[in-house]
Amino acid sequence: VQADGTDGNCVTFVLHDEDHTLGNSLRYMVMKNPDVEFCGYCITHPSESKINFRIQTRGALPAVEPFRKGLNDLMSVCQHVLNTFEVRVFLKSS
Repeated sequence: VQADGTDGNCVTFVLHDEDHTLGNSLRYMVMKNPDVEFCGYCITHPSESKINFRIQTRGALPAVEPFRKGLNDLMSVCQHVLNTFEVRVFLKSS
């Protein structure tokens, strides 16, 4: 991940080797934060697997904070889905 921005509350993160799967899910999680004014992403070119992910926050909150929280929240949701799936598969095969 690379970060580009002169202002701490408005930063573009460059995510390499990623696509819409992470981009849209992460955008959803970040936008749940009421301190985030804007969050969006774009794929630079269809032949590149790179995302420009931009976050702008209200007030003095650094953009890296909702970015980290969004990643952690997304990981928690994915872990919950995986655990639920494994429990159901295990119960069905027993």
